[in-house]
Amino acid sequence: MKITSPEFAALDQIPTKYTCDGTEVSPALDIAEVPEGAESLVLILEDPDAPGGTFVHWVVFNIDPLTVRINEGAAPDAAVEGTNSGGRRGYISICPPSGTHRYFFKLYALNTAVDLPEFITADQLMHRVKKHVIDQTELVGIYTRR
Repeated sequence: MKITSPEFAALDQIPTKYTCDGTEVSPALDIAEVPEGAESLVLILEDPDAPGGTFVHWVVFNIDPLTVRINEGAAPDAAVEGTNSGGRRGYISICPPSGTHRYFFKLYALNTAVDLPEFITADQLMHRVKKHVIDQTELVGIYTRR
């Protein structure tokens, strides 16, 4: 399974457009080689370099496994957005307080769809689905605030 972005390469700088210094929208993401038997996908975007510990920017679950592109600024149709570290549902922009941070776009293939509440956090979600993960991959981008 693979996750890439047409906006930046792995381990490269995420364009300012996708940060709090830009338009604050999520970048487009491409998904390929989803394993046979996948019934849904989970996407979690997190910053492990945040001063208070890992900061979750986006939680999306029940993504259709036939999805090949997550469009800029939007969650996939029929997917459910969970709660980010800002305490609200949906995408919260990349915005390190200073310096260079790494951003992990983690993609998981599950052997089931999940019936979970919209307000679920990334930790709660992963605790509930860990035994259903059949494959996983990630894309790491960086962003430096000047």
